[in-house]
Amino acid sequence: MADSSFYSGGLKFTCRQCSKCCGGSPGFVYLSRRDLFALCDFFNLSVSGFTEKYCRWADYYGGTTVLALKEEKDFYCVLWSADSGCTAYSARPVQCSTYPFWTWMINDKASWDECARDCPGMNSGKLWSAETVSEESRRYSENEPVYKEEVLELIRAEKNEYAECK
Repeated sequence: MADSSFYSGGLKFTCRQCSKCCGGSPGFVYLSRRDLFALCDFFNLSVSGFTEKYCRWADYYGGTTVLALKEEKDFYCVLWSADSGCTAYSARPVQCSTYPFWTWMINDKASWDECARDCPGMNSGKLWSAETVSEESRRYSENEPVYKEEVLELIRAEKNEYAECK
């Protein structure tokens, strides 16, 4: 658990829309069940349509496989656009909406300051209360990625539902 004493007075962060957290280096945006349904609704796509267009399978802990967003050129998120930023901002995954209050980033001042070297919005702008920082960190840590087996079951259910409608 993070040592909240270093941010007992809150933490400053305002997104500068530099997009460094959206690409430039390899990484994973893991999708939870909540994220998957929110993005399907946002794009008005079925689970199978959304996963085919925007997702990839990613190796996860314990030899499991989970759903993640694809990366494009220069490791940018498939939902990121050079013209408009995040194309699904209002439905963005919890992993994205809780940045930079991820558990490991707020673990201590040294970790926070190390991450702030790459993010111009950290340590400037809006002051977030310690309570809000802790709540966002909790949301991040409790956001479990959806496993491949579950996604494949959702896709099978869609196909069965479609077949029944015919």
